[in-house]
Amino acid sequence: GKALFIGLYKIAAAVPITYDKYWSLPENKELKNLGMRGFEGDRPSVLLFDLPLADFYKSWKGKLIVDWPPPERSWWRRAHRNDITIHAILEDSTLDDEIKDWRKIDFTWGQLSVLPTRRKAQISEWRAIYYIFDVSDKKGYVGSAYGADNLLGRWLNYAASGHGGNRLLRGRDPQNFRFTILERVSPDMDSESVTALESTWKERLHTRDPFGLNDN
Repeated sequence: GKALFIGLYKIAAAVPITYDKYWSLPENKELKNLGMRGFEGDRPSVLLFDLPLADFYKSWKGKLIVDWPPPERSWWRRAHRNDITIHAILEDSTLDDEIKDWRKIDFTWGQLSVLPTRRKAQISEWRAIYYIFDVSDKKGYVGSAYGADNLLGRWLNYAASGHGGNRLLRGRDPQNFRFTILERVSPDMDSESVTALESTWKERLHTRDPFGLNDN
């Protein structure tokens, strides 16, 4: 009987896509794994819509809860036929869950660019040795994060570029990368000690070229 506001999306251009193209989209692959049947190939194409996110009350994302009139399972509504009232406006977003244990972090590359504000604040406080795993060929990369914005700054660099300036990560598809933390270090540890610790992890996990993706 209730719905959580995520955002308002505009309907822009649409292009026809084939059956193969439909199932090649990462979001459709994920939905298929969750049981979506989708477009079964009984027609030559379907329309793929561009749905850009509008700025409409974006600060209310995860905070605005509205009443959702029957039929509750309908995913769309005609605004002029429904009375959708505000149920509550929360102070904190329900999407900004705190990270309870850094050992359980396992982000995809796509998740790095959409981290909730509370998680960003927490990760920005951490200096750490991190690990990037490429699921396509099972090779790994070990890196260290310290200095401005600590681990957050380093991971946002990967979110923007896909490779973070690392030679052996260039040319790879970052959609295959998983990001985890091997070890957190003291904020008082100097950079030389952090990089020395990083080197021991490279040795233990055998991530130096040609077995892994570290070139030093």
